Amino acid sequence: MGNAANLILNKALELNATERATVAEKLLVSLDSPDSKIDALWEKEANSRVEAYNNGKLETVTSEVVFAKYRNT
Repeated sequence: MGNAANLILNKALELNATERATVAEKLLVSLDSPDSKIDALWEKEANSRVEAYNNGKLETVTSEVVFAKYRNT
């Protein structure tokens, strides 16, 4: 990390928790820019999963089974 980034980070760490959370949220939002290539890949994947489900090629489980699995770990 460069000097400017270190300086900003050190200053940010002096903020109270609420202010740090606000800064962190705004930084994360700034990274979330649309990417048509990634969107197209996700669309293809979603369509593929729906098609597999409709053709009986995708095994499904209820949400109760999923939640039970993670409650017991």
